[in-house]
This record gives sequence, structure tokens and C-alpha cells, in this order.
Amino acid sequence: MAISYPLALPTITGFRSVELSARTAVAMVMSPFTGEQQVYAWPGQWWSWSVSLPPMTEAEAAVWAGFFLALNGPEGTFYLGPAVRTVTGGTAAGAWAVNTGAVANSTTLPITGGTGSFAVGDWLQVGATTASKLHRVTQVNVGSVDVFPRLRSAYAGATAITYTNPKGIFRLAGIPSESYDTAIISNGMNFGAIEAL
Repeated sequence: MAISYPLALPTITGFRSVELSARTAVAMVMSPFTGEQQVYAWPGQWWSWSVSLPPMTEAEAAVWAGFFLALNGPEGTFYLGPAVRTVTGGTAAGAWAVNTGAVANSTTLPITGGTGSFAVGDWLQVGATTASKLHRVTQVNVGSVDVFPRLRSAYAGATAITYTNPKGIFRLAGIPSESYDTAIISNGMNFGAIEAL
């Protein structure tokens, strides 16, 4: 049976540590004579993760190794979401969706439905399955939230917003590493992930 992407992460262990980076396509030049700066902001924004897995048995490590091999480097994709703040820090409840008027490359996501409100720092998954996009709330407005990264497309009205255990689609960034000690115990594994765009 052929492998179908995106894959779900193995659940045999959790993460030991996660380093999350918000990447932007912004350049700045500064005059060496006056110190005056010019900033050039392009719409490119994406997530990058560096993950360390805990020490584990050889059998547990084999599950992770199989997962990495199935991805075939950056060819395959997988679901990845935050390890912390997996629920809203605000009072949002019920079913939320994208309201009409979502514009590609905008930082403002119009929202509708549900009750209460989101909080700055909340993670939101816009869309489902292979269309999942991961955003983080940077500002709460009436009828909308500002998010990072910019909207990937003009999301259709009524597109579902998930705020409990949200996930986006990622691919491997580099080659995962693993090490063993003489007791055939895995000392852990490390891998990098970059948002699949």
C-alpha cells in the first residue's frame, strides 16, 4: 500500500524540547555613514521548528525512524502542532469559522460563530486535513483576529477554525539525527520541520 501524505506524528513518545521560529522575508539595509535604515518587507512568512525527542528504548526509536524514512526527506509532509497552549487562553467556545472577506496575504482573519473571544498567543488551525494552515493570534479585534503568518489564501467563508490541538502541515528540514549508547538505548532524536507551502 502506498504511503499517503500528510502523515500523523508517532504518539509513542512526546517531545523533549521544541524551538519554534517565526520566519519572515524582511530585509534591512543601514547606511554606514548616517545609520539611516530602509526596511523591505515581502509577504513571505512561515513557521520553522526544531524538535528534540527524549531518550527512548530501541523499539520506540524504531517507530520514529520508520516515520522519518517514510517521509523520504522533504518529499513527504506531516501534521505538526504546538506542544504548549493547545487550547485557547481566552474564552472562545463553540464552533468558529472564517467569515467572508478573508484576503490572501492579509494579517487579518475575519471570524464568525462561537462565543467568547480568543486571546493573543492562541493557535488557530484554518481548514482541515490536507488544507490545514497554522496561525497564531497577534491581536484580538471585534469580528476578527490579526494572525501570523499572513493568510495563505482568500479563505472561503465558513472554513472551519480549530483552536483545540490545532495542526498545520510541515515537511522535514534537513536530515533527522539519532544516537545510541552501548546499552542499545536511544539517547534521543532531533529533527527540524518547516511549514509546507
